[in-house]
Amino acid sequence: MSDRQHDYWTYIMASASRVIYIGVTSGLEKRVSQHKEKAVEGFTKKYNCTRLVWFEHFRDVRDAIACEKRLKGLLRAKKIALIEKENPQWKDLSEELFEYAKGGGGGDSSLRSE
Repeated sequence: MSDRQHDYWTYIMASASRVIYIGVTSGLEKRVSQHKEKAVEGFTKKYNCTRLVWFEHFRDVRDAIACEKRLKGLLRAKKIALIEKENPQWKDLSEELFEYAKGGGGGDSSLRSE
């Protein structure tokens, strides 16, 4: 098995006004938490992108990175269509995925890859 075979996610965070950010991570729960807490300086903190509105899981980091690049190359209308196909209300998907969003304080999650 390749050392690149683990758990990776390409994801989209959004603000209430639908500014979007596309990223890749090997720890979705931790990364979403960082965005929500505005723990890292940069785009998502500046534009308040704190809602996880789309994600896709990969076993190979190269596939996740390729997906990120493909998404970043799309016109905004195509990105919006992708989000709205699975999440028409732009709900914060992390509220259903991670216990911390339900007041569980970051407890064990089925998506935790650590």
